[in-house]
Order: sequence, then C-alpha cells, then structure tokens
Amino acid sequence: MSEIRRLPAIIVKDAALLPGMIVNFTIIQKKVAASCEEAIKGDGLVFVASQKAPSEKVTKESLYEIGAVAFIRQINKLPDKSFQVMLESKVRARIVSVDADGGFFVDVEEVPDDESDIDRIEKEAMLRYLRELFLDLVSVKPGIAKNASKNMSDTESLGSTVDMIAVNTPLPYETKLMLLSLTNVRDRYEKTVTVLNDEIQVARVKDDLKNKVKEKVSKSQRDYYLREEMNSIRKELGEDPLSEEQELKDELEKLTASDEVKAKIEKEINRLSTLRDGGSEAQVERSYIETLLEMPWDKMSEDSNDIVKAKEILDRDHYGLEKVKERILEFLAVRTLTGKGGGPIICLIGPPGTGKTSIARSIADALNKQYVRVSLGGVRDEAEIRGHRRTYVGAMPGNIANGLKQAGVKNPLMLLDEIDKVSSDYKGDTSSALLEVLDSEQNSHFRDHYVGIPIDLSEVLFVATANSASDIPRPLYDRMEIIEVSSYTENEKFHIAKDYLLKKQFEKNGLSEKKLSVNDAALKKIIASYTREAGVRELERKIGEICRKAAREILEDNVKKVCVNSKNLTDFLGKEKYRRESELKTDKTGIARGLAWTPVGGDTLQIEVNIMPGKGNVELTGQMGDVMKESAMAGISYIRSVAGKYKIEPDFFEKNDIHIHIPEGAVPKDGPSAGITMATAVLSAITKIPVSGRLAMTGEITLRGRVLPVGGLKEKILAAKNVGIHRVLVPEENKPDIEEISAEIRENMDIIYVSSMNEVTKEALVNK
Repeated sequence: MSEIRRLPAIIVKDAALLPGMIVNFTIIQKKVAASCEEAIKGDGLVFVASQKAPSEKVTKESLYEIGAVAFIRQINKLPDKSFQVMLESKVRARIVSVDADGGFFVDVEEVPDDESDIDRIEKEAMLRYLRELFLDLVSVKPGIAKNASKNMSDTESLGSTVDMIAVNTPLPYETKLMLLSLTNVRDRYEKTVTVLNDEIQVARVKDDLKNKVKEKVSKSQRDYYLREEMNSIRKELGEDPLSEEQELKDELEKLTASDEVKAKIEKEINRLSTLRDGGSEAQVERSYIETLLEMPWDKMSEDSNDIVKAKEILDRDHYGLEKVKERILEFLAVRTLTGKGGGPIICLIGPPGTGKTSIARSIADALNKQYVRVSLGGVRDEAEIRGHRRTYVGAMPGNIANGLKQAGVKNPLMLLDEIDKVSSDYKGDTSSALLEVLDSEQNSHFRDHYVGIPIDLSEVLFVATANSASDIPRPLYDRMEIIEVSSYTENEKFHIAKDYLLKKQFEKNGLSEKKLSVNDAALKKIIASYTREAGVRELERKIGEICRKAAREILEDNVKKVCVNSKNLTDFLGKEKYRRESELKTDKTGIARGLAWTPVGGDTLQIEVNIMPGKGNVELTGQMGDVMKESAMAGISYIRSVAGKYKIEPDFFEKNDIHIHIPEGAVPKDGPSAGITMATAVLSAITKIPVSGRLAMTGEITLRGRVLPVGGLKEKILAAKNVGIHRVLVPEENKPDIEEISAEIRENMDIIYVSSMNEVTKEALVNK
C-alpha cells in the first residue's frame, strides 16, 4: 500500500498527462495558482487530474480516478495575472479524496509499475517488439521525434518504455487517457501494441493513397491532389458521394438528343474530370458542357394546326394587313397537309411603326410556337451570328444558338429583327453569316463555332423584318419570301387607335372607359393634325400623352371622368403640328410637287427652280443624291431638245443659269422618281407657264421624254392624299401596281397615267 499524500491539484479538460511528458499549462483560477505557488515553496509536486465533464463543483466523481503526479519545473506570471506553468509528469497516482473548499487539493496514492509477474525473457521480447514497432512507425511517420528511439534503448523498464512510446506518438486524447488509466503493465503493453499496429497500418494505407494520387497529378496541382485523396479515402471506406461529373452525366441521361450528340457531351464530361478543380480551364469546360446540355437538340413543342383559331388570333391582334394574314394562313394550311414543321423564310418589309414585330409575335401565338427575338440592328461582328471559337477568352455562343437555348425547343418562331441594319467590318461579313441560317437547304446542319456540333435549324420558323428592301444584301434577299407591310391609311389608323391603342394605353396608365373617353372626332384630328407617319407609333405616343394628363387631372381636380373631343384636344396636345398646305395648292411658276418614298413612309417634295442671267451653269441643291442629279440633267437635256416647241430662244441656255432646289436641305434625297417633276418645274420657270398646285406627280424621265415606272406607289399616293392633293400623275407602266392598292386609298383620287413628257406638260402646265 503506497503512502497517501496531499497535493495541490490542476484540473485539465480534454488532456491526459502520461508519465514522462513535459507540458505547459496556463492557469487562470486564483486558487489553483495559489496552490502551485505553495508547491514551489515545498517539493514542487502537484497532481494533474482529467475532468470527465464540465461541472460547477469539482468532486471525486467528476474526475477520472487515475492521474499523474508532476513536478513544477517553471512558473511565470503573465501580464493578465494568469500563470504559465511547465510541468514534468513523474508517476501515476490514484485519487483517494478531493478537497475543493479552501483550494484545489487532493489526497492521492502513487501507483508504481509492477512488473514482477513478467519474467526476464518475456520482458526482453516485449521490449524488442515495442522498439521494432516504434521504429516502423517512425519510418512511415517521419514527423515523430527520432531521438525517442535512442532514449527507449537506454531503459530496461517495460512500463517506462510503454509510456515513452505513448508520449512520443501522436495519439488522440481518448487513447492517451485510456493508456493512463491502465495501471497493469501487461495490459498497458498489449493495448499499446494494438494502437501502434493500427497507426502503422493507417499510415501505410495513407502512403499508398498518396502514391496512387501522385501517379495522376503533378506536384503543382495541390488542390486537385487533396480532392483526389479525399475521394480515394471515401472509396476505401465504401463511400461514393454524388460528384459534379455524375450530376452532369445524370442530366445527359435525361437529354433528348441523338447518340452522336450524347457521345460528344460525355467525352467533354470525362475531360472535365481530369482537369484541376477551380482552375480557369475547368471553368471554361464546365460552362461549355452546361451550354450543350441546355440546347434543345431534339426537343420539340407541339404546334397548333387550327386554322380557324389562327385566323381569330391574327384578326384580334391586328387591323387590316390582309395580305400578311392570308400568307400566314396559307403557310399553316400547307404545313398541316405536309406534316413538316419548317417552311420558307418570311421577311416583312415596311416603314417603322406598322406592326412588323408584333405580327411575328401574333404568328407565334397563332401557331402555338415559342417566340424568340434576335435583334440584328447594328450587328457588326460575324461571331454574334456564328458564335466565338472556344480558343478565345470569354467565348460564347452566337445569337442563333442562344435563341434556341432560350426557347428550349428546336422548332420556335425566331424573329430576325431589322435584318437590313446588319453591317460588315474587319471582323467579318455578318450578312454572309446569315446566308447559311436562312438557306433551307443548308440550315439543317448549321455549325455554331462555340457549340461545335451541327445544329438543326430546319424546324425553326424564321420571320425577318426590314424597313427597306434596297438595304438588304442581294444574296440574303433571294433566300427570303418578301411580304410588304405598307403604310396605313387614315381610316386604318383610326380603327387601330380606336380598337387597339386606346385599350392598350388605358391599361398602361391605370385608366378605363369610365374615367376617360376620347371621341372619334378627336382621334381623327390627332391623326390628321398631330401625326404624319406611315405607322402608328407616334399616334400611340399622343394617346399616351392624353392618358397621362387625364390621370393627373383626375387625381388633382378630383374629376370622375375626363372627356376629350376635337374642341378641347389642344388642352392635352398643344397646338396643331401639321396643317393642310393650302397655299401650296395655288398655281405657281417654277414650282412643282413631286412624290417620294422613304423608309418611314411616303412624302411630298416641293421642287423649286429659278432662272438667272449667267453663263449656262446648272446648280443643284437640297442634298440630292447622284441618281437624282442625273435625273435633273436628263430633264434639262430633254427641254433643250424641245426648246423650239416652247419658243425658247436658241441661246437661252448659254446666257442663263438654272438653279434647282428641294427644300428641307438637311434631309438627303435620292432616286429617279422626281425626274418628271424636276423637268416640269424647269420648263415652267423657263416658259413662265404656272404649274397646277393641285397636282402631284412621280416618274422617271429619259432623254427622249419617256416616263418610266417607279416603286412605292401606295405610300406616295397616301402622302398626296394626306396633304389634300387628289390629282396624281403616275407612269402608264405602273397601272397594274395601282390596281393592287386598296379601294379605300384610291377613293376620291384622280390618278392620271402618263407615258411621255408631252402628256405630263399637258396635265401639269396651266393655260398651255
């Protein structure tokens, strides 16, 4: 029975002090610090006990029975009034009793190692085996102190050797606590051997895993190495968590695509698994795979073949546009009979504001197709159509591939908006890139540079829009079926405003028919006096302006309903912007009215001519284009050839200068349509015969005085009608075009067909 001694106690948490260990502790509690200072004054011994669980009061039951008697080698007082203590563990001891009232003191009895039941031969075998195991552990765990093996060879005590190994081996706290509690040397030896064998095996397995990983990656790929090591460990443990690659493969299984496409995507997924996670190359590859998985390779939506319903939707959304609606219904009928989803590429050409874009959306609704809009206005880079090659940083798919990805199906309606606005530069010809897209013979294997896999566009219904056919490159123009969306008449604008625009603006501005009313006379006055356009965009803005002012009036003045009529319209829109030019309807010398077509609709041109003494010079002003200048010179040449008929002096053209001017000089003008108008104005100025102010004309002139046909007649006749001109001279060869114009436009119009300048002068010159 060992002697029972009273020693100051140091209580530790999550720590076990084995004999032979040297450790540092920071002591905060004043009682413990005082006990340690007393111990220093005596023999310097303290007892270190491990606490089972945190408790308010230290009792024998709250501590592990076996602890260690330690010698205080050094104690230092810190600035925060705590103490830093260095302890050297000497021997095991068992707690007999605990006194925590006046300080932390315990009564303990030492538990010396008893090796009497082990004979000399067995003890020597145990020591040798322990040392061999420890050397094996040192070889697989280089971090263990090498001098520990030398110290072990100097002692013949089995218990001390076991404790020394436990002290110098990085073991968990629980394992060290268990070894501390084993007072029987044989039991402690057997447990230590088991622990060492386990540590050696774990270390060897870990080394094997490291070697396997190193065969796959270089030393610089530390992040990848850690991930591979973790995956290898999980596989050794029988765990196989769902990886990112597996998630991508699961998505691939759900993808509706051909075997060739799936094989390509699977190859890219396998390549991703070999790349360093988090690296830039892996990020690029991951984005590429996600793009491929989002593409609708063989996924299609079910289209509607109900012609009656389609007609109802088109009539509901748009007033007029009979030719457009008729062509769409024809397309639907043919597709229903053939069972094919593709079709011709339709191009809607017309002035701004005539509803080309909204027609495309209505077509999509009528056919129950997904709708995608691709804006081509200002596109200069070919890569925006075909995509960037993946060798470039920041590469991405082109607008066509992106449109398909956005639609989610391979048979959407894709609107190519403003196809006449594409341009070319050093980065490539954008219009040429569109040729493959819009060629039904080629687009079944359209290749986007980024996607890299042929994309089938044959099921896509392409609808293009443009303001001017002349601005579309000829090869592109030939691949499309042209449908003209021409200017609206005043009557059409009235119906559009009444049936569509008013409802739309009411909803947009929080109004209803109970709060605001705009009568028919007011709508007609807005069209005639506040707008002058081919479409209805400005008309919609004016209606919106009325709605906003009405909303303010309702809230500010607490008015129940606002009524707008032709008399109070100026209160909402201000003074009239456009007026009938009555003064221009008077007969004047040297002034003739021409008709012109512009991308924004028809317009009238007032051509003025002055004759001045000079040297035979011809001055052309008003920003005329080359074609218009040539028409002016051709008209003058014709007049010189018939000078005798009009009794013009032979030397008139040598002694006088001719100045031809078209007002609104800031606006560029070109085209041959003003040929007969300029010739008429010049002849009037020379002969002093007035030109009828109630007449307008259009037509190209030749040197021999023939009148050639021109285009854009619907817009031109509408322009004349809008300014109150009801007599129009039109080339004879344009008669079939006039017959195609609706009766509403031709109503009250006196259209005179002319084939030569003789007929023109007969109708245009007054009192001839």
